[in-house]
Amino acid sequence: MPINAQANLWLLILCQCLYAGDLQKTRADDWNQWRGLGRNGVRQSAHVPLVWSEDENVQWSTPLPGMGISSPIVWKEQVIVAAAEKENPDQLHLLSFSLLDGDLQWHRHWWGTAPTRFHGSKSSMASPTPITDGEHIYSFYGTGDVFCVTMSGEMVWQRSLATEYGKFENRFSATSSPLLYGSLLILQCDHYGPSYALAIDKKTGQNVWKQDRPTTWLSWASPQLIQTETRDELILSGATRLDGLNPQTGERYWTVAGMRRECIPTPLIADGVIYAVSGPKGPTLAVRPGGRGDVTESHVLWSNPRGAPFVPSAVILGEYYYLVDDQGIATCLDRKDGQRVWQKRLPGGYTASPIATGQHVFFMNEDGETMVLEGHRSKFKQVSRNRLDAPIYASAALTESQLIIRTTQTLWCIGASLEPTGEAVPGG
Repeated sequence: MPINAQANLWLLILCQCLYAGDLQKTRADDWNQWRGLGRNGVRQSAHVPLVWSEDENVQWSTPLPGMGISSPIVWKEQVIVAAAEKENPDQLHLLSFSLLDGDLQWHRHWWGTAPTRFHGSKSSMASPTPITDGEHIYSFYGTGDVFCVTMSGEMVWQRSLATEYGKFENRFSATSSPLLYGSLLILQCDHYGPSYALAIDKKTGQNVWKQDRPTTWLSWASPQLIQTETRDELILSGATRLDGLNPQTGERYWTVAGMRRECIPTPLIADGVIYAVSGPKGPTLAVRPGGRGDVTESHVLWSNPRGAPFVPSAVILGEYYYLVDDQGIATCLDRKDGQRVWQKRLPGGYTASPIATGQHVFFMNEDGETMVLEGHRSKFKQVSRNRLDAPIYASAALTESQLIIRTTQTLWCIGASLEPTGEAVPGG
């Protein structure tokens, strides 16, 4: 083997080991990013209450400034939330609360550089979800601003992508949440203007690679990662296609056609298969990774054109693939072949993505209600219906024993209540 090729091979192996080490470190901690470990919305080991209200099984609640649909994230005893002012969309917030009692630990307030148009009833400049590696927190806003702070909120570096590459142009604000891969912070920036994917050195804030996406526009989906036997692949769900890239260089490995022009849901990974949803009312695709070039004919395992949402991402629990569209039509598919198992109308409209524990699936609607369903079943079975008196647009986070729910102006920690004796009261 030539010396250069051998060196490149060892570099690839080292990067893969470092990435696997990052995954292992995160596995012992909490919900550190959009949709948790693997960005799939599932925490198998969680045991949380199945019944709650504003007066039952609430460990704490605390008010939030501004607005935002970004999800809370959790690292050890910190809950981190991004927000923005509705009236002044250039005013950005990042806050840290104690997981134990909801006390505010610190609050950072910044001014964005280039607010975009946004839909005032839901979206704001704080739609992307922050991410942390336990040493730093990285937050991305619809203004195109990226901030890196320490776990105590001290500024490390910041970037204005709007100043460098042009402001984001879409009607719902930028929503794609950042992704960590080894030493890289990866951003998917698809919009009416020049679209691109960007990898930033997470310690310095400098570019490692930038991949222009001239034929992709108006996507709000978040990037995803899959590990195959031979390589890691960065999955980008964008207008009309699904792309697999080299996460270290931005080189495109493969493309699958068949997506709609507007994509919001984040792809899922299960047992080496990519599950991507294309909206609005587009198909759900199951795709095998790998290959080169256009692999539409060779790598699409199945496609189902019915029941796909525009906004909420899906969730997989066991052999079942659960979706809910914006109008509340919930669909369960067999993830092996894409065939419909059941379909049911749930109350309300939906923006938040469902989450799951090892046994239950949680659907949260815009009226503040959460429908808890029993998982691993071929028939629909609702366990409970729980209400908080405020809209829910943000997807929830899971710890081992708590649900962290963000309503429009409040952060809620749902967990088993404690009696004066200190004994836990079962939550359902």
